[in-house]
Amino acid sequence: MTGSGRCRIALAPSPALATAILAAHGVASGCVLLVLSGWAGAILGVLVLALGVASARDRALLATPGSPRAIELADADRLTLESADGRRTDCAVGPGRWVTRWCVALPVQAPRRRTLLVTAGMAGEEPFRLLRLWARWGRTPAVAAEQPPP
Repeated sequence: MTGSGRCRIALAPSPALATAILAAHGVASGCVLLVLSGWAGAILGVLVLALGVASARDRALLATPGSPRAIELADADRLTLESADGRRTDCAVGPGRWVTRWCVALPVQAPRRRTLLVTAGMAGEEPFRLLRLWARWGRTPAVAAEQPPP
């Protein structure tokens, strides 16, 4: 992709992110069991754990029909999400982007999704680098069409 073109980044499932989501929900479920005793605590604990499973399937394993399978970068504040069922959703990216070496969080304004989290393992090394640059600066690197002779 050049500075003004479009770039498509295919996303792959992330078992590491799924494990982290399940671990966090498992700890939360255990905390609920410590605080609430009886059937109420058990039911709430199971529901918290079930929420973790659903979140891991949708956000990390990309196993639901609405899970994003590709991102197409457009302007500085727009992207297109392609879901597993083939739907394409053009959406705006709001303020509050979070970019680190290991993950990118994009607050998107799309149905059913408030934040898109992409970890390093979900895209190849170069596509993930381009996503980080786009998220940080609103564009990707451009290469001059022709270099002048020396």
